[in-house]
Amino acid sequence: MRIDAKGLHYRDLSEKIHQAANSGEREFILDNVNGQRYIGDGLTEDNIKIVVNGTAGNDLAAFMGMPHMGPTIIVNSGAQDGIGNTMSAGKVIIHGNAGDIVGHSMRGGRIYVRGDAGYRVGIHMKAYEHLYPVIIVGGTVGDFLGEYMAGGLIVVLGLDSGKDAPVIGNYTGTGMHGGTMYVRGSIKDYQLGKEVEKSNSGREDEKTLEEYLKDYCTCFSLDFGEIMDSSFIKLSPSSHRPYGKLYAY
Repeated sequence: MRIDAKGLHYRDLSEKIHQAANSGEREFILDNVNGQRYIGDGLTEDNIKIVVNGTAGNDLAAFMGMPHMGPTIIVNSGAQDGIGNTMSAGKVIIHGNAGDIVGHSMRGGRIYVRGDAGYRVGIHMKAYEHLYPVIIVGGTVGDFLGEYMAGGLIVVLGLDSGKDAPVIGNYTGTGMHGGTMYVRGSIKDYQLGKEVEKSNSGREDEKTLEEYLKDYCTCFSLDFGEIMDSSFIKLSPSSHRPYGKLYAY
């Protein structure tokens, strides 16, 4: 199903998609998207595919998916804030840049960004039993990466960022108490929150990265071997209850 979104209110666009999906439509091409928000929100079927031609608005794929199943959304440009807000499953592929709070409270599924992402990527991400959220950003990210992160995986590759450009911002991992982050390139200690421990990645880490980065590279036609040829720094929480003493009497 092809929808021309030019001048279409976001509520009308969302209603068209949901009505068609409820009637059995499984593939959507959205043309002339210009900031309409909430695309794909609440959809759960794993055989739904949405291709967005244009810039997606806030809260793309919010509340999308359910355990073990979720749609695929491909954006052939950039997207604004809140991609995958409280997302449970599925896959979001952004061929451009992404805004702030990518993966806010994300519980499962995968978000792949080819370009850069803004502030607070992965804030409040969490994993539970079989639910495991993954965010991979090809470029750089802003401050507060992985803030209050409770589970899942974040990978930042720093592609096309320049030799001396910082891959991550400051206050990375502030309040982090679960999950793992990998950053391709160098990190200064002052960029990290006090709740984070920095270490070099090992063989087991490479196996984890390989599982997800091969899929990422396929989505964007990138050379997996070239990406893995550089070293990754692993960021882990120093405590699973960093603020516990604040509430102890």
